[in-house]
Amino acid sequence: MKYQKTVLKNGLQIITSARPEIETVSLGIWVNTGSAYETSDQNGISHFIEHMVFKGTQKRNTLQISEDIENVGGQTNAYTSREFTAFYAKMLKKDIELAIDVIADFIVAPTFDAAEMAKEKEVVIQEIKQGIDTPDDAVFDYFQEDAFKNLPLGRTILGPESNIKKFNADALRRYMKSHYGADNMVVVAVGNLDHDIFVKMVEERLGNYQNKASFSIEPQEYVGGFTYQKRDIEQIHLLLGFKGVNYKSQMYYPVSVFSTIFGGGMSSRLFQEIREKRGLVYTVYSFTNSHTLGGLFGIYAGTTAEELNQLIPVAADEIKKICQEKVTDKELDRAKTQLKASMLMALESSSSTAEVIARQTLIHQRIIDTDEVIARVDAVSKEDIQKAAQMLFTSNPTYTLLGNVNQYPSYEDLKKTLKF
Repeated sequence: MKYQKTVLKNGLQIITSARPEIETVSLGIWVNTGSAYETSDQNGISHFIEHMVFKGTQKRNTLQISEDIENVGGQTNAYTSREFTAFYAKMLKKDIELAIDVIADFIVAPTFDAAEMAKEKEVVIQEIKQGIDTPDDAVFDYFQEDAFKNLPLGRTILGPESNIKKFNADALRRYMKSHYGADNMVVVAVGNLDHDIFVKMVEERLGNYQNKASFSIEPQEYVGGFTYQKRDIEQIHLLLGFKGVNYKSQMYYPVSVFSTIFGGGMSSRLFQEIREKRGLVYTVYSFTNSHTLGGLFGIYAGTTAEELNQLIPVAADEIKKICQEKVTDKELDRAKTQLKASMLMALESSSSTAEVIARQTLIHQRIIDTDEVIARVDAVSKEDIQKAAQMLFTSNPTYTLLGNVNQYPSYEDLKKTLKF
């Protein structure tokens, strides 16, 4: 991946990757903050700021923001995660200056109008309620809360309704002042553009932005635990979790390859044993969520009340097998190929490439070359896979159930079932 990088005097990093063969540019500003960096009283504020900047800046009201972008056929959006907030756009190459003007305004000149804020609070509250009413969303929030009990990583990204109602413009500005530092964000553009011209565009709009990050982050240790949320629905949503790895762990790539072998597709062990051979589920997979502050490995299954008590022992048996026996050469090669292909396919998209550049810069303070990533994946051995499995499954489990079931294994019974 070829790229150019400039750092402004205020510490803001600007990175571009030129693709002269396409007619568009994907660009954005990524901020290294999210719900994991909020206090309990602030929980939800990162996401609320993401909403509110679209409700007006000193140059444009909410309609003008939409019209200016859509009048030239562009797209703009934003997202908030536990550790990142991003504002991004995709435009034809001739409209790149308009795009960076709009997005830079989100950072330097949001108005946080009181009337717009009152309306947007209702919108976010509806979003919170929609998440609660969506079982396969809600179960992951309960799961995260169990895994990181009473810690920022365990809180929802949207925050509680009570917090949303009390946020005001001053609170939003204070949070942006302490978290939206020029030294805590990166501007990335990928597509048909000239680096020096783009740097000049950014410098004109953000070169005098003097905010410096001035917040602290508490340690976030995995805990584990159990939640059963009774819902009058047909399916049982099951999550089993274990302590995972952070982005910088030496086990990051072994755990990624392990998860692919264990539950990363139709040829994975979980899918073949639980769905194909036994028909106990419609959906089953494993996943690994890494953060700067910690990590979480999980297994998700959607099943019925009748099948649940059969499913858990079968999953436990698969866990024991992969911990005690080395995987085959065929499994290892297939998982590595899956991971590498997924990464290379993603890099064909300018938007995905911009995302990768931004995240790597904020997490690792450098861009990891594609060849280096491939080499790290290729270096994972069968012994590394067994080591990853034994490391993951010795931690205290997280056990989360959502649905309508009267009989299910207790948390203590689950721990006994998993013991080997």
